[in-house]
Amino acid sequence: MKSRWSDADAKSLVDHYRSEGINEDIAIRTYTTRILGQEPRLVLHGGGNTSVKTSVTDPLGDTYDVLCVKGSGWDMGVIEPAGLPAVQLAPLAALADLESLSDENLVAAQRRMLIDPYAPNPSIEAVLHAIVPHKHVDHTHADAIIALSNQPDGDAIIRDLFPDTTIIPYVMPGFILSKVCRTALLKEPDSKHMILMNHGIFTYNDDPRQAYDDMINMVDMAEKRLEKGNARPFTGISLPDKLATPEEIAPIIRGFLAQEGKVEGTPDRWVLDHRTSDQILHFVNGADAADYAMRGNAAPDHSIRIKRSGAVLPVPVAGELAAFREGAAAAFSSFADDYKAYFDRNNARHGGGLTMLDPAPRIVYVPGIGLFGVGKTAKEAAICADIAEATVNVITMAEGIGTFVALPENDLFDIEYWSLEQAKLAKSVEKPLTRQVAIVTGAGSGLGLEVARTLAREGAAVAVFDINEAAAQAAAKSIGGLAVTCDVTNAAAVQDAVDTVVKTFGGVDILISNAGAAFQGRLVDVDQDLFEKAFALNFWGHHFMARACVKIMEAQGTGGALVFNVTKQVLNPGPDFGPYGTSKSALMALMRQYAIEHGASGITANAVNADRIRTNLLTDDFIAERAKARGITPHDYMRGNLVKREVTTQDVANAFLHLVKATKTSGAVLTVDGGNVAAMVR
Repeated sequence: MKSRWSDADAKSLVDHYRSEGINEDIAIRTYTTRILGQEPRLVLHGGGNTSVKTSVTDPLGDTYDVLCVKGSGWDMGVIEPAGLPAVQLAPLAALADLESLSDENLVAAQRRMLIDPYAPNPSIEAVLHAIVPHKHVDHTHADAIIALSNQPDGDAIIRDLFPDTTIIPYVMPGFILSKVCRTALLKEPDSKHMILMNHGIFTYNDDPRQAYDDMINMVDMAEKRLEKGNARPFTGISLPDKLATPEEIAPIIRGFLAQEGKVEGTPDRWVLDHRTSDQILHFVNGADAADYAMRGNAAPDHSIRIKRSGAVLPVPVAGELAAFREGAAAAFSSFADDYKAYFDRNNARHGGGLTMLDPAPRIVYVPGIGLFGVGKTAKEAAICADIAEATVNVITMAEGIGTFVALPENDLFDIEYWSLEQAKLAKSVEKPLTRQVAIVTGAGSGLGLEVARTLAREGAAVAVFDINEAAAQAAAKSIGGLAVTCDVTNAAAVQDAVDTVVKTFGGVDILISNAGAAFQGRLVDVDQDLFEKAFALNFWGHHFMARACVKIMEAQGTGGALVFNVTKQVLNPGPDFGPYGTSKSALMALMRQYAIEHGASGITANAVNADRIRTNLLTDDFIAERAKARGITPHDYMRGNLVKREVTTQDVANAFLHLVKATKTSGAVLTVDGGNVAAMVR
């Protein structure tokens, strides 16, 4: 492991924060925390913490000796000084003198000691940081340290490699760990670092650079020790000549996850994040993968994110998806049964009363393919996949020098069902479209972008489709979605684009088929090429998109929603719009046919009929031209409906959203035009 320390960067950040009134101790602590947090082999998604002992002055002018320690919810890699809440040092350290203290009372006590009452909760390990008699304390869950300590003879390996370190047997994080470490530090007052078995490593020093260097040097020594082992310790299985693709099996996986993960009141669907690499493939292709992948997590805190272990599926042979589906069904069912039994055993140990979390795995291992992270959102799925990659790395390194041994299930369960984590879950509220994957075509601007933004705001993972790559990229960036460049009139391009979405998120649940254009002309005069372009975009493009998405929805078996953008021309045709009106009329028939043919699978197909909304088609110049032709103002033209109100893109986006959520409505047309008698459906 290489040091990320830069004197120039450290000085620059300290100078920057000094100009904002942040003292040098906190500024340099921010810098060292970031360079630790930016190394995934040290810290992943909330793991690890840092602190500095310093003095601060509150708004009333009172000065306190404090511990500034990483706050709950902050990512070490991008932390700001606000992510290091200041806690009164003396009373915090004094908590270690108590005989016992519940986690809930520990959190409450730490909050009462905050200098800023609005600051985030200090780390649950703040007391441990407080009792270490050094200014700077660094704590990480380094992969290499865990790989060495998670061995049958891990204690001996650690003592041999680090004879001068303080070794702490595994204890659950929190108050008890602080007590155990306090006892050890009293016995070893000259201690400069601690290794917590199966947990991680602490380094500390009054000099921030030395504390950091000790961390990097010790982890580097551990990595070099592991490099002496076998980098490819697993005996592989024989794979078929041709495998199914990730995009073929991901919808099947999503479907089974929805079944096994179902808990009353909880949405069924899940988002996936596929990962593969040489190391991952060596891991999943091992003949004994069902053994070592199921022994337990590399680090106990991982249980909060990915449960005790993942699920191992059979090899997906190309052209034999039925066999893969059967094998996957058995694997997921077995995982769920094992999880329920695991919960029952440990719930009884706790006296009952705990509420079981859903029994769906958060990691799925597939031979020949790699692994899938499973989450309620794309971000959560990516976090689980990151942790799974770290797990693969740790287990591989551990097996390379001996045998990977995880903590007993009691310890992993106690972390997974930690009361503090349960309290966080109880407060979390999912948005209506969380866990769903949506595609919006023509979403680079105008109405499509408004619909994409609305779906993302409601919790969906959104893929922004547009023929204009720059527009797709900009739109996706603005909503945190996936940009996909696609010409919807090209069937092959559509299939590739939908495959991209499946590779990224695991499947598709919602299609907003919006891309279209207003081709004008009299039927007897219009150019044949223009007429065919109208049908290519306004009919065939919608069919290509719907066909590709419906196949995915059918494979998932969890239903879905198709919503098409039609036009008032379908119900109230006007002169000189023949190519537009006829192609959109065909689209209306297409929508109804999809409703008929796929309703039994829980897939709805509906349409939105909007009129006079400001988009790339209805520009200000066009509005002025049409208003002038009618002898009215643009203001009155846009309000030429029964309610005398202008229809906005948000109004139309809300209609699309309504039909996405309307799981018992299919084959319907929802009109959003302020009231146009000639365009009324009946």
